[in-house]
Amino acid sequence: MQLRYLKNLHSPVDGMSKVTSISWSNNAARLATVGADKIVQLFDEHGEKQDRFSTKPADKAARTYIVRTVEFSPDSTKLAVAQSDNIVFVYKLGNDWKDKKSICNKFAQTSSVTCLCWPSAHPNELVFGLAEGKVKVGQLKSNKAATLYQTESFVVTICAGPDGNSLLTGHLDGSIYRFCFETESMPRPTTTKIACVPACVPYALAWGYAGIVAAGNDRAVRFWDPEGREGRTFDYASDPKIKEFSCAAFNPSGESVVLGNFNRFLVYAWHPQNHEWSEVVQREVPNLYTVTALSWRADGSRLIVGSLCGGIDMFDVCIRRSRYRGTHEFTYVSLSQVIVKSLATGARIVLKSNVGFEIMKINIFQERFLVATTPKSLLLGDLQTCRLSEIPWHSTGTEKYFFDNPTVCMIFKAGELSLVEYGCNEVLACARTEHMSPHLISVRIAGSEDSEFVAPNGGELKVIAYLLDLMTVRICDLVSNQTLATVSHDTRIDWLELNPNGGNRLIFRDKRRQLYLYDVDQQSRVTLLNFCNYVQWVPDSDVVVAQNRNQLCVWYSINAPDRVTLHEIKGDIEDIERSNGRTCVIVDEGVNMVEYELDEGLISFGSCLERQQYAKAVDLLEELPLTPETEAMWRTLADTSMEHFNLPVAERCFAVLGDISKSRYLHKVNRLVQDHAAEVGGDGFAYYMAQAKMSMLSKQFGRAEAILLDHNELDEALAMYQGLHKYEECIRLAESKNHAKVVHLKNFYCQWLLSTQQEEKAGELQEQEGNYVQAIELYLRGGMASKAASVVQRNHGNYSPELLQKIVGGLQASGLYDRAGELYSRMGLVAPAMDAFRKGHAYRQAIELAKQAQ
Repeated sequence: MQLRYLKNLHSPVDGMSKVTSISWSNNAARLATVGADKIVQLFDEHGEKQDRFSTKPADKAARTYIVRTVEFSPDSTKLAVAQSDNIVFVYKLGNDWKDKKSICNKFAQTSSVTCLCWPSAHPNELVFGLAEGKVKVGQLKSNKAATLYQTESFVVTICAGPDGNSLLTGHLDGSIYRFCFETESMPRPTTTKIACVPACVPYALAWGYAGIVAAGNDRAVRFWDPEGREGRTFDYASDPKIKEFSCAAFNPSGESVVLGNFNRFLVYAWHPQNHEWSEVVQREVPNLYTVTALSWRADGSRLIVGSLCGGIDMFDVCIRRSRYRGTHEFTYVSLSQVIVKSLATGARIVLKSNVGFEIMKINIFQERFLVATTPKSLLLGDLQTCRLSEIPWHSTGTEKYFFDNPTVCMIFKAGELSLVEYGCNEVLACARTEHMSPHLISVRIAGSEDSEFVAPNGGELKVIAYLLDLMTVRICDLVSNQTLATVSHDTRIDWLELNPNGGNRLIFRDKRRQLYLYDVDQQSRVTLLNFCNYVQWVPDSDVVVAQNRNQLCVWYSINAPDRVTLHEIKGDIEDIERSNGRTCVIVDEGVNMVEYELDEGLISFGSCLERQQYAKAVDLLEELPLTPETEAMWRTLADTSMEHFNLPVAERCFAVLGDISKSRYLHKVNRLVQDHAAEVGGDGFAYYMAQAKMSMLSKQFGRAEAILLDHNELDEALAMYQGLHKYEECIRLAESKNHAKVVHLKNFYCQWLLSTQQEEKAGELQEQEGNYVQAIELYLRGGMASKAASVVQRNHGNYSPELLQKIVGGLQASGLYDRAGELYSRMGLVAPAMDAFRKGHAYRQAIELAKQAQ
């Protein structure tokens, strides 16, 4: 390990002015130091002093105290100060240097506070030790302190565990205790005594991923593994240069530890291959005197050393440095942690193996994407978004990486495709495919943290489309691991891509240059072009640009594939550029490049629709003339806004489309919603009457009836059916609820049927009621003598001869002589019956009647 002196942050004095504590924030933006003067000094990440403030005593009348420890909170916005006058203060610093500082918590005790730590997994709980031997936790939310455990010995030092859920305390009698908070794997808190060295007071105590170290006044450095089993011991009792050890600090990777001594500090490193600790650096600094405080920067590249005389120095720490093709610098701060710095921009990213494996090799692709290998894992990163991933992986050196998608890395190995999303430490999906071209694989990912994107199901969007074989496409949802569609084709497919917004439409092209659109939701396919030179989705929109020989084809609304905008061009499309509010298609015409500008308003419309920004979509469309393309967009916006119950937008859309009746109806519903919201407040769209009205509009009358009946609105439900002229449903509902106006409704229904010349329906209604004579008269009035005769045949009764004669006359007038003969026969008139049978050529019935008459 190489240690290089960088600068002095605070000059030492001639005499004792002990630096009691140093703390570097987790985001590496702030460094806090405090000394015998009880003033906290704040430095930025480069070591430049930015601010300072004086600590406050517990009792204003007594200022005889010292500051034992300062410690940043896990979110780097608060600073805890442990003081010897029996109190712990928590200062709120904010995120910016200009933010006002204030005390947000204080924990008064009955004994002197000796040490303090803040576990990273407990942002609202800090732990401190007392001179009386108690170890307590201060709870920021309740502003109260509780005892974790109690010992009989002075608490000398305390340190947090690397997992953020545990801590160690060292005591004056040489004992070391470990405390573990309650976690999923540990159902209750536990306290364990892991070591006891009676001859040593463990002033220097630290805990890293590789183990535990303790040292003190016996000039011996002892190591334990993370489980508490004793490891190697370094004894310096025979070395006159080594004095008492005063402090210790592990680097962030937990593989190296620095211990402070007199005029020097020692560095020990863990060798994973040999599974042992060794001393790697012993740095002597003349006239430094005792090292009293140590702190590492979060990325492990800087070490701050505080001394007995008040000096604070910054050292640069690394194992080695190297440059990558003259564009980036790699700084290996430990075997498992590398700082990657761009020489052009100065941007830095910390590449770290979370499981502590040694980083063997690092490559950078497209000056943006990182790929690093360890013996048992693979590290991937994006330098622009600073997202890193580590997955279990056994590298063979034959992997192929593709970075066409900025959110996910595609890895091909032995016929298997693996997808890794940047920022996630697990493989997103695996698929068996032999077709490794990125043009034959399409991945669309949009997380819930994207404020502008709204997934169709309200959650995350993770969809992949890839080739199962040369003529079959599979589309899968990576969130639910379900197959959304399998598209079989009759020709080899040479290009495919999902739409950027939603991932629910696939365009693909086969070797015959035919272009197809597949709708995943509808499971339907349409042909867009019979010949296609070039095709691409416009970036961040659902607009398709394609070339058909000398024509530039643009689908602004892919929901209407027949609505296409055509432009004549004289070359081949090279690319699509979208920036600064302009979208241009670059066409190579041989001599020069020509830009064809697309309608940005129409393109932005699709994005607004997917992100449910309907008001903005209306504003965009109102600025455009009404053409077949914009008409299709108005129709799409109307349907989508109705689906999401955005009624004001739907009203405007139907008005533009000329559907005045639906627009007026929605206007009334909107007025109803506004009045209800003004009357009772809240969301007016949740009003049951508005819900019922919209169910009526979508012809879901049963649902509308159920909504109204749930709110005891029977009259409204009856009025709904009457307004729709559904009197039968109205009468059914009234009868089922024993409504008082059932008879009135039936009479009104009958009168309405007669007024609208629906005698047949009125006759059926009277027949159901048992009024057969009235039913016959209504049938005869409507010219339906056959139905009147059927009533007579089904219902035997005493009908007047005049009525029967009217039925017979109607039957003969309609040419139904056989039915007239049957009715004559019923009346006992044989001769007219025989005559009717002869006219109707019903000779069999005539013979039977003749036999009966004899």
